Amino acid sequence: MDADDLDHRTRTLSGCIPPHLVSRLLELGHTEEVERQAGLGDWFCARAQARLLGGQGRQAQAMDVLAPYLATGWWKAAATAAELLEEWGRADEAIALVRPHAKAEERSALEFFARLLSRHGRGGEAFALLSPHVEDWFLAAALVDAAESAGLDEEAAALLTPRLGGRPRCGDPSCTNRTTEPFNAVELLAAIRERQGRVDEAVALLHTRDTTSVDNRDRLADLLARHDRIEELRTYAAVEHHGHAAERLAEVLEERGDVEGAIAVFRHPGDAQAPRSHGAVHLSRLLARHGRGDEAITVMRALVDSPGGAEDWLVDTLCTLYAEQGRAEEGLAHLDTLKARHGGEDWDFFRMRLPLLTACGLREEAIEQARAHPEGTTWYAARSLAGLLADAGRVEEALAVLEQHGDDNSGVLARYLLDAGRVEDAVALLRRRAPVPVEPVRPTVPDDVPPF
Repeated sequence: MDADDLDHRTRTLSGCIPPHLVSRLLELGHTEEVERQAGLGDWFCARAQARLLGGQGRQAQAMDVLAPYLATGWWKAAATAAELLEEWGRADEAIALVRPHAKAEERSALEFFARLLSRHGRGGEAFALLSPHVEDWFLAAALVDAAESAGLDEEAAALLTPRLGGRPRCGDPSCTNRTTEPFNAVELLAAIRERQGRVDEAVALLHTRDTTSVDNRDRLADLLARHDRIEELRTYAAVEHHGHAAERLAEVLEERGDVEGAIAVFRHPGDAQAPRSHGAVHLSRLLARHGRGDEAITVMRALVDSPGGAEDWLVDTLCTLYAEQGRAEEGLAHLDTLKARHGGEDWDFFRMRLPLLTACGLREEAIEQARAHPEGTTWYAARSLAGLLADAGRVEEALAVLEQHGDDNSGVLARYLLDAGRVEDAVALLRRRAPVPVEPVRPTVPDDVPPF
């Protein structure tokens, strides 16, 4: 067993049984197979087996399962073992296990170790450990959390404040094009001021950011919502160009029962320059949640039929609404219109027909159309076709379709093999290393999404 090999397999999910299929093995009662594969070097099986044993009070046996992986020096094995030890009330052992990795200053190990210390009354030690790394956004976030647990907020603020001015990008002190390191220094200092009760200072700080949204969330919008500063949030939402502040405002209003107010946020976006499509999608979903599906369809149809509006994700949203509202036939007619307008229909649009046909009771027609499509023999079409066949109870046919593209569809094929009781075949397929693709690769479709 080798740390580099383990890391490669788990990062690429090649040559191993991925977590969701390990869970499926356990759901189907194949605990002995999971145990066997854990002993053969499959990390995700070993992790599941250790958690299972720990949950049964068999902690020593759980650690025995992880021992060969820990012996490689692989960080992820140490982190998993430490999580289990902490869960079992053995925090000191967890800290001792992780400390050597943190001393090596491996970034994720350092962050994990500091948070572990903070959770167990040693926030001061965590703060001291992280202070030299305040320029790293990931470790700076852990530093601020450690400061809270240790009562060192002002010390953390003193480290962050000098960084707000930024460094010259070009190296010339007179350069006006500057960068802040860590990039989240403003947000972190604002978090400190907020928990100190200095909310006005936090708001003022967040108004100075260059980057307003991270992971589709706006910290200023969230802060204003938390402190019930709705009129300020409304003013900000009218000009914030990503549209995330408007989303937060609508969320707050909906939570308070002001559905009309939430709808108005998206119908009248003010001066914000957020993409119109995003506002329309949020509006349609809001309407559908409150039993106004016909209005939701009208909103999305107007967008899709507008110049440049027939993007695949928008058409997919519209077709989903048609199906959910019992108007599948209208959805098919709309796809026919788009097909005529564009002079054809590639698979990305054609696949939207399949659930609509099925909703109309035309599953067999959907199967035949999928087979006849010009892209019907590709690996990505095989997934959709296999789903249709399996749902019709034709599992062997579904397997035959997927086996034609076994390397590209190994995860999906393995899932069907497991459900068909062919456990050995599924495991053998997954433990085989996938070859390097030799053809242009289409966007990857996760194995756990619906087949359509």
